[in-house]
Amino acid sequence: MEAQEEYIKAGEIAAKVREQIRGEVKPGVKAIDICERVENLTRQLGGGIAFPCDVNINQVAAHYCSPVGDKTTIQQGQMVKVDLGVHVDGYIADTAVTICLDPALTQMVKAAEEALAIAIKTVKAGARASDIGATIEHTIKNRGFRPIRNLTGHKMSRYIVHAGRSIPNVAGYELHRLEEDEIYAIEPFTVLNNAVGEVRDGPPSNIYRWERKKNLEGVPKQMLAFIQQEYRTLPFASRWVLKRFPGPEGVSAFSDLLRSRCIMGYPQLLEKTGGPVAQAEHTVIVQKEGCLVTTS
Repeated sequence: MEAQEEYIKAGEIAAKVREQIRGEVKPGVKAIDICERVENLTRQLGGGIAFPCDVNINQVAAHYCSPVGDKTTIQQGQMVKVDLGVHVDGYIADTAVTICLDPALTQMVKAAEEALAIAIKTVKAGARASDIGATIEHTIKNRGFRPIRNLTGHKMSRYIVHAGRSIPNVAGYELHRLEEDEIYAIEPFTVLNNAVGEVRDGPPSNIYRWERKKNLEGVPKQMLAFIQQEYRTLPFASRWVLKRFPGPEGVSAFSDLLRSRCIMGYPQLLEKTGGPVAQAEHTVIVQKEGCLVTTS
């Protein structure tokens, strides 16, 4: 397939970063230090950052990235998901790991990891996405937990993290069949059996994406040009932009871009009942008979 080497290289870098950071998430460590460590390791290994590193704690299932000056600190007893993306020339690898600092919840993490491993075995050209979702749901429920039904895995393409099609975590959705050479991130999320199994929109995540051009002047114009040049269609962190445009003038320009809808922000995704969430994720290339896991 076209660009397979780039996809594999991105996956290798992402896996190295994930495994390195797995051992560094400990009580007392700041979330912003984890984010910046992931970013620095990615660049050192020759990769680009496909989306801002998420450090999602407890009921936050997705989309929390540290802002400038973040004081959030990891605590004993928390469930910490680190979700990271790497690209090589726009070809993306997306992977995540859960670090459980509550011994009572380790089985919930194992359920997500097992669901991912079993789901990957069912991936091949012609497989129906809903059948993969049914496999994930069955595996998680068999272990005494519940999947999050309104979070899914997703197809990816060059410079696009979410490219339209999804891999659900439950049966009955997404009836399309996978095609050879498609790229998917598969990501089961598990919650306790007494949880709702859905997420809701929460506060801003500090993650943004370019939306449209507009006639601007001054610092907002410079900032939008910087965002387009640096990040293209990939998500970016407010922290990155405000380091490039520091001080009140930068904060004001960023607000102008939001008001004018030149950029859009993602909300944090929170488990509806406030319970802890675990996650496991790999990127796969669909093949005729099976798939290639790029992030293993």
